[in-house]
Amino acid sequence: MTSSILVKPSPSQALLSFNIPNIDDLFPGFTTGNFAALYGSAVLPLSLLSIVRAQLPFQLGGLETNVVFVDGGNTFRLYDVSRIAQLHQLDPKQVLERIYISRAFTAYQMTSIILEKLNDTVEKFNSKLVVISDIAGLYLDKDIPKREAIDVFNQLTLYLSKFAEENQLIVMATYLPHYHSKQNTFFQAALCGRADVVISTKPSKFGQQFILEKHPMFSLGYAEFPSQNLTLNQFTEV
Repeated sequence: MTSSILVKPSPSQALLSFNIPNIDDLFPGFTTGNFAALYGSAVLPLSLLSIVRAQLPFQLGGLETNVVFVDGGNTFRLYDVSRIAQLHQLDPKQVLERIYISRAFTAYQMTSIILEKLNDTVEKFNSKLVVISDIAGLYLDKDIPKREAIDVFNQLTLYLSKFAEENQLIVMATYLPHYHSKQNTFFQAALCGRADVVISTKPSKFGQQFILEKHPMFSLGYAEFPSQNLTLNQFTEV
Protein backbone atom coordinates (compact mmCIF):
# COMPACT_ATOMS: atom_id res chain seq x y z
CA MET A 1 0.00 0.00 0.00
CA THR A 2 1.26 3.49 -0.80
CA SER A 3 0.46 6.71 0.99
CA SER A 4 0.67 10.39 0.15
CA ILE A 5 2.73 12.69 2.34
CA LEU A 6 0.74 15.57 3.78
CA VAL A 7 3.79 17.72 4.53
CA LYS A 8 7.28 16.93 3.29
CA PRO A 9 10.18 17.09 5.75
CA SER A 10 12.56 19.95 5.12
CA PRO A 11 15.72 19.07 3.15
CA SER A 12 17.82 19.58 6.29
CA GLN A 13 15.95 16.82 8.13
CA ALA A 14 17.52 13.38 7.72
CA LEU A 15 15.14 10.44 7.61
CA LEU A 16 15.91 7.21 9.46
CA SER A 17 14.21 4.64 7.22
CA PHE A 18 13.55 0.92 7.63
CA ASN A 19 14.50 0.20 3.98
CA ILE A 20 11.62 -2.25 3.64
CA PRO A 21 9.85 -1.41 0.34
CA ASN A 22 6.21 -1.70 1.38
CA ILE A 23 6.85 0.11 4.64
CA ASP A 24 8.95 2.86 3.06
CA ASP A 25 6.11 3.69 0.66
CA LEU A 26 3.88 4.36 3.64
CA PHE A 27 6.41 5.63 6.15
CA PRO A 28 9.61 7.17 4.71
CA GLY A 29 11.25 7.34 8.12
CA PHE A 30 11.74 9.01 11.48
CA THR A 31 13.05 12.55 11.79
CA THR A 32 14.98 14.13 14.65
CA GLY A 33 12.61 15.44 17.28
CA ASN A 34 10.28 12.43 16.96
CA PHE A 35 9.13 10.58 20.07
CA ALA A 36 7.94 7.32 18.57
CA ALA A 37 5.91 4.54 20.18
CA LEU A 38 6.05 1.11 18.58
CA TYR A 39 3.84 -1.67 19.90
CA GLY A 40 2.81 -5.11 18.73
CA SER A 41 4.16 -8.43 17.57
CA ALA A 42 7.17 -7.39 15.46
CA VAL A 43 8.51 -4.20 17.00
CA LEU A 44 11.63 -5.77 18.50
CA PRO A 45 13.17 -6.75 15.12
CA LEU A 46 12.21 -3.33 13.73
CA SER A 47 14.02 -1.61 16.62
CA LEU A 48 17.12 -3.78 16.16
CA LEU A 49 17.09 -2.98 12.46
CA SER A 50 16.92 0.73 13.32
CA ILE A 51 19.94 0.73 15.64
CA VAL A 52 22.06 -0.66 12.81
CA ARG A 53 20.62 1.55 10.08
CA ALA A 54 21.08 4.67 12.23
CA GLN A 55 24.82 4.23 11.78
CA LEU A 56 24.61 4.41 7.97
CA PRO A 57 25.35 7.58 5.98
CA PHE A 58 22.50 10.05 5.47
CA GLN A 59 22.20 9.20 1.78
CA LEU A 60 21.54 5.55 2.65
CA GLY A 61 18.74 6.32 5.09
CA GLY A 62 20.85 6.57 8.24
CA LEU A 63 21.87 9.26 10.71
CA GLU A 64 25.64 8.65 10.90
CA THR A 65 25.25 8.36 14.66
CA ASN A 66 26.03 6.35 17.75
CA VAL A 67 23.03 4.75 19.44
CA VAL A 68 21.87 4.53 23.06
CA PHE A 69 19.85 1.38 23.81
CA VAL A 70 18.03 1.30 27.16
CA ASP A 71 17.12 -2.35 27.67
CA GLY A 72 14.17 -2.79 29.99
CA GLY A 73 13.37 -6.41 29.21
CA ASN A 74 16.65 -8.17 28.36
CA THR A 75 15.69 -7.76 24.70
CA PHE A 76 19.02 -6.93 23.05
CA ARG A 77 19.92 -9.68 20.55
CA LEU A 78 23.63 -9.58 19.75
CA TYR A 79 23.45 -12.24 17.02
CA ASP A 80 20.57 -10.53 15.24
CA VAL A 81 22.30 -7.14 15.35
CA SER A 82 25.52 -8.68 14.01
CA ARG A 83 23.63 -10.38 11.19
CA ILE A 84 21.80 -7.18 10.24
CA ALA A 85 25.15 -5.35 10.18
CA GLN A 86 26.60 -7.96 7.81
CA LEU A 87 23.60 -7.62 5.51
CA HIS A 88 24.28 -3.89 5.36
CA GLN A 89 27.94 -4.60 4.53
CA LEU A 90 29.07 -3.19 7.86
CA ASP A 91 31.62 -4.63 10.28
CA PRO A 92 29.55 -6.19 13.11
CA LYS A 93 32.25 -5.44 15.69
CA GLN A 94 32.31 -1.75 14.77
CA VAL A 95 28.50 -1.57 14.75
CA LEU A 96 28.27 -3.12 18.21
CA GLU A 97 30.94 -0.75 19.54
CA ARG A 98 28.70 2.19 18.55
CA ILE A 99 25.68 0.87 20.50
CA TYR A 100 25.77 1.90 24.16
CA ILE A 101 23.55 -0.40 26.23
CA SER A 102 22.08 0.47 29.62
CA ARG A 103 20.28 -2.50 31.16
CA ALA A 104 17.59 -2.10 33.77
CA PHE A 105 16.44 -5.05 35.89
CA THR A 106 13.96 -3.17 38.06
CA ALA A 107 11.55 -0.31 37.50
CA TYR A 108 13.63 1.84 39.83
CA GLN A 109 16.73 1.26 37.71
CA MET A 110 14.77 2.11 34.56
CA THR A 111 13.52 5.35 36.10
CA SER A 112 17.04 6.32 37.18
CA ILE A 113 18.54 5.58 33.75
CA ILE A 114 15.97 7.71 31.95
CA LEU A 115 15.42 10.62 34.32
CA GLU A 116 18.90 10.95 35.82
CA LYS A 117 21.41 9.52 33.33
CA LEU A 118 19.98 9.66 29.81
CA ASN A 119 20.83 13.28 29.09
CA ASP A 120 24.49 12.87 30.08
CA THR A 121 24.75 9.59 28.16
CA VAL A 122 23.38 11.12 24.97
CA GLU A 123 25.78 14.05 25.26
CA LYS A 124 28.74 11.81 26.02
CA PHE A 125 28.21 9.55 23.01
CA ASN A 126 26.74 12.22 20.72
CA SER A 127 23.76 10.03 19.88
CA LYS A 128 20.83 10.97 17.65
CA LEU A 129 18.87 7.77 18.36
CA VAL A 130 17.71 6.47 21.73
CA VAL A 131 15.78 3.21 21.91
CA ILE A 132 13.85 2.42 25.09
CA SER A 133 13.20 -1.29 24.69
CA ASP A 134 10.16 -2.81 26.45
CA ILE A 135 9.43 0.48 28.16
CA ALA A 136 6.52 -0.75 30.30
CA GLY A 137 7.56 -4.27 31.27
CA LEU A 138 9.28 -3.46 34.54
CA TYR A 139 6.46 -1.16 35.66
CA LEU A 140 3.99 -4.04 35.38
CA ASP A 141 5.79 -5.92 38.15
CA LYS A 142 3.27 -6.96 40.80
CA ASP A 143 5.67 -5.92 43.57
CA ILE A 144 5.39 -2.25 42.60
CA PRO A 145 2.34 -0.37 43.93
CA LYS A 146 0.06 0.39 41.00
CA ARG A 147 -0.40 4.05 41.88
CA GLU A 148 3.35 4.56 42.09
CA ALA A 149 3.93 2.74 38.79
CA ILE A 150 1.28 4.82 37.01
CA ASP A 151 2.64 8.10 38.36
CA VAL A 152 6.23 7.30 37.38
CA PHE A 153 5.27 5.98 33.94
CA ASN A 154 3.35 9.18 33.24
CA GLN A 155 6.40 11.17 34.29
CA LEU A 156 8.68 9.10 32.05
CA THR A 157 6.58 9.46 28.91
CA LEU A 158 6.23 13.21 29.42
CA TYR A 159 9.97 13.53 29.97
CA LEU A 160 10.86 11.50 26.86
CA SER A 161 8.50 13.51 24.68
CA LYS A 162 10.15 16.77 25.73
CA PHE A 163 13.62 15.20 25.63
CA ALA A 164 13.30 14.20 21.96
CA GLU A 165 12.07 17.63 20.91
CA GLU A 166 14.48 19.71 22.99
CA ASN A 167 17.54 17.69 21.97
CA GLN A 168 16.45 17.16 18.36
CA LEU A 169 17.01 13.43 18.39
CA ILE A 170 14.82 10.39 17.87
CA VAL A 171 13.48 8.53 20.89
CA MET A 172 11.95 5.18 19.95
CA ALA A 173 10.05 3.41 22.73
CA THR A 174 8.98 -0.18 22.09
CA TYR A 175 6.01 -1.63 23.93
CA LEU A 176 6.20 -5.41 23.81
CA PRO A 177 3.15 -7.66 24.30
CA HIS A 178 2.25 -8.27 27.97
CA TYR A 179 -0.60 -9.99 29.77
CA HIS A 180 -3.88 -8.11 29.49
CA SER A 181 -4.75 -5.88 32.43
CA LYS A 182 -6.18 -2.44 33.05
CA GLN A 183 -2.73 -1.23 34.02
CA ASN A 184 -1.19 -2.58 30.81
CA THR A 185 -3.93 -0.90 28.76
CA PHE A 186 -3.38 2.38 30.60
CA PHE A 187 0.40 2.31 30.05
CA GLN A 188 0.02 1.66 26.34
CA ALA A 189 -2.54 4.45 25.99
CA ALA A 190 -0.35 6.87 27.97
CA LEU A 191 2.68 6.13 25.81
CA CYS A 192 0.80 6.47 22.53
CA GLY A 193 -0.89 9.64 23.73
CA ARG A 194 2.45 11.34 24.42
CA ALA A 195 4.22 10.09 21.27
CA ASP A 196 4.00 12.10 18.06
CA VAL A 197 4.59 8.96 15.97
CA VAL A 198 2.71 5.74 16.73
CA ILE A 199 3.37 2.50 14.86
CA SER A 200 1.84 -0.90 15.54
CA THR A 201 2.38 -4.33 14.04
CA LYS A 202 0.17 -7.41 14.01
CA PRO A 203 0.19 -10.78 12.25
CA SER A 204 -1.58 -11.01 8.91
CA LYS A 205 -2.03 -13.69 6.27
CA PHE A 206 0.88 -12.14 4.36
CA GLY A 207 3.22 -12.10 7.37
CA GLN A 208 3.00 -8.91 9.41
CA GLN A 209 1.02 -5.72 9.04
CA PHE A 210 2.73 -2.39 9.71
CA ILE A 211 0.22 0.26 10.76
CA LEU A 212 1.02 3.97 10.94
CA GLU A 213 -1.51 5.12 13.53
CA LYS A 214 -0.28 8.63 14.28
CA HIS A 215 2.08 11.06 12.56
CA PRO A 216 2.33 14.85 12.36
CA MET A 217 3.20 14.88 8.63
CA PHE A 218 2.46 11.59 6.86
CA SER A 219 -0.91 10.16 5.88
CA LEU A 220 -1.94 7.21 8.04
CA GLY A 221 -2.40 3.68 6.70
CA TYR A 222 -0.94 0.19 6.69
CA ALA A 223 1.49 -1.97 4.73
CA GLU A 224 2.31 -5.66 4.66
CA PHE A 225 5.82 -6.96 5.28
CA PRO A 226 7.45 -10.40 5.74
CA SER A 227 6.86 -12.38 8.91
CA GLN A 228 9.40 -12.62 11.72
CA ASN A 229 10.09 -16.23 10.83
CA LEU A 230 11.59 -15.24 7.48
CA THR A 231 15.34 -14.76 7.21
CA LEU A 232 16.82 -11.38 8.05
CA ASN A 233 17.98 -11.16 4.43
CA GLN A 234 14.36 -11.28 3.25
CA PHE A 235 13.24 -9.05 6.09
CA THR A 236 15.64 -6.19 5.34
CA GLU A 237 15.55 -6.43 1.56
CA VAL A 238 19.22 -5.48 1.32
